[in-house]
Amino acid sequence: MFLASAIFLATLAVVIWQPGGLKIGTTAVVGALVALAAGVVSVGDVVTVTGIVWDATLAFIGIILLSLVLDEIGFFEWAALKMARLSGGNGHLMFVYILLLGALVAALFANDGAALILTPILLAKMKHLKMKPLAIFAFLMAGGFIGDSASNPLVISNLTNIVTAGYFGIGFWEYAQAMFLPNLLSIIASLAVLWLFFRKSIPSRIDVENLATPESVIKNMTMFRLSWWFLALLLAGYFVGDAYDLPVSVFALGGALLFLAIAARYKATKPWTTIKTAPWQVVWFSIGLYIVVFGLKNAGLTDYLAEAVTWLQGQGDAAAVVGTGVLAALLSSVMNNMPTVMVMDIAIAEAGQQALAYANIIGCNLGPKMTPIGSLATLLWLHVLAQKGVTITWGQYMKVGLVVTPPVLLVALLGLI
Repeated sequence: MFLASAIFLATLAVVIWQPGGLKIGTTAVVGALVALAAGVVSVGDVVTVTGIVWDATLAFIGIILLSLVLDEIGFFEWAALKMARLSGGNGHLMFVYILLLGALVAALFANDGAALILTPILLAKMKHLKMKPLAIFAFLMAGGFIGDSASNPLVISNLTNIVTAGYFGIGFWEYAQAMFLPNLLSIIASLAVLWLFFRKSIPSRIDVENLATPESVIKNMTMFRLSWWFLALLLAGYFVGDAYDLPVSVFALGGALLFLAIAARYKATKPWTTIKTAPWQVVWFSIGLYIVVFGLKNAGLTDYLAEAVTWLQGQGDAAAVVGTGVLAALLSSVMNNMPTVMVMDIAIAEAGQQALAYANIIGCNLGPKMTPIGSLATLLWLHVLAQKGVTITWGQYMKVGLVVTPPVLLVALLGLI
């Protein structure tokens, strides 16, 4: 247990701090090789892990690829400007509309897509509107929060969702049905809590007339119009694939590559540049980190967690749901949600409590918002902001996260009961 824990903690520390710009995928693979050399995991474990995560990682790459092409068309900038103008200059309405946009983007393009693409667009618009620093901070923090808190509704909305659905064989429609109410409650609670927390920082009036018209930022009108039909067909494709038990990556990655080819045909993007921009490191990160986590399983960590889950189930369904979600949230906040969802999935399976997989997902999607190291999406979000000259300290982040997250987490979990 000591050796497996040491390898895991060292790998996680380097992933979070990225010394010398070391890529997260490279670090995870090195950690996996160390675990293999130390005998913490076997070659058979590596094969098992690859079989578990390949669909999730390829699907994730597809979702981000699709997002990148839409971004190049001007799709997301159009949506942001549309929401801003719909507010009519009312700062509080704009706050709500932007959060709803973030929730929609997270649902269809994953929380990481919202962090990578929507954040720089919103920041640029807020600077153009000459908002005060406190107002910018409020919009950015709220936007970053909703990206995770609203990433529960579909299998494709978060990498944790894809991994768990694949691990337990949960279908696209089955998942969407189970998570509809919890996600709706999570969005409502997020809007209420975030507005209450930031209401004094939100300007009453904003001069939106200085903004560009939504139509002016569309770079290719043909592709823009086509994208609506394509997204609708792609979403339908997920449900069709579910009926025939096809891997979600067939539609996520296959659809993204098809859309990329169409965009190239209409000269709306440079395919090779877009492909190179995709976060391929996530593939190696998912496989490598899961191998390291499998070492913790072999050392007995998941046995202890399975005992905890079994005990919670013995206290009744409500206690099991809330307890599992809170446990996953706390673990995610201190050791990142990807390794947490992995060890908790294994523990839940060992305990024979598959129904608690949904509570695990909610905990792993919301719990990370308490700390800056809780999720890959938050790390990406902070990195994007730093590149734009905006620094949010750990203290600033946690003053918001520790207050806002618990009530939203509890409300979302209650939706499963």
